[in-house]
Amino acid sequence: MPRYLVTGCAGFIGSTLTDSLLAGGAEVVGVDAFTDYYPRARKEAQLAPALEHPAFELLERDLGGDALPASSLEGLDGIFHLAARPGVRASWGPAFGAYLNDNLAATHAIVEAATKRDVRVVFASSSSIYGDALAYPTAEDTQPAPISPYGVTKLACEHLIGAHARDLGLDCVLLRYFTVYGPRQRPDMAFQRIVEALASGREFEVYGDGSQSRDFTYVADAVAATIAAMSAGQPGRTYNVGGGSEATLREVVTTLEDLSGRSLAIRYGERAKGDVRRTLADTGRLRGELGWEPRFDLRTGLAAQLDAAGVLASSAG
Repeated sequence: MPRYLVTGCAGFIGSTLTDSLLAGGAEVVGVDAFTDYYPRARKEAQLAPALEHPAFELLERDLGGDALPASSLEGLDGIFHLAARPGVRASWGPAFGAYLNDNLAATHAIVEAATKRDVRVVFASSSSIYGDALAYPTAEDTQPAPISPYGVTKLACEHLIGAHARDLGLDCVLLRYFTVYGPRQRPDMAFQRIVEALASGREFEVYGDGSQSRDFTYVADAVAATIAAMSAGQPGRTYNVGGGSEATLREVVTTLEDLSGRSLAIRYGERAKGDVRRTLADTGRLRGELGWEPRFDLRTGLAAQLDAAGVLASSAG
């Protein structure tokens, strides 16, 4: 039975990855700090299925300050490092200290532990490191130019991992996720905010004019790419993980209204600091080297997210 460490195991992608690994017959040691970025109760609900599984162990730790017990690091076949403080908009100002701890210091602790034990690390980075890219689709060799403190910390983590790989022999694979969505999505993310507004009848605030576009990636596709990276990714490689479902926020709203059979009250506000205008991943490397293909188009994935929230119209099921 393979044994993996999953950091950020109670988060959106982390809990989905944990469930997938357990379903595949792996033993999982999950680590999460249950930070205050969003309510602990939501994270506990996301982790509930794993906690009922006999092959899962939970450690509540702040990786930036708390050492992991040696027993949790023994016999590992790999580390999935997803723990991070997310959010472009929240990363400005006084909160930046938390980003340094939860992103950079936590990553340092993980790569140090992995290097000592000769264990592969798959690191969850972000398309935010590209900023407003100069070319679309954006390939992995594009010059990074993050425009938010969050993006800066994710790029710093990449450089930290690269230094350990170059001089200390760390076996690592880097993944740059492009706007992952689906059931369990964080409550601050646009799709989840729209779904909850549709369910409650509340107004939804759009940051900007709604013409900004993203390459949206369904969470099951992101998890499949993450597992493939652990088993078959080339050492030291960076892979974009994008679903190939580029759409504007206005187009997403229209699709969600159609699938839910409900109308959304929208208020347009100022563009948020650090938000890029567009993302679109070049995933040729991931497809060619790992044989990965996205299985969910945007409409199918949005229907699944609505269904999980109980807002999918019966005629759309």
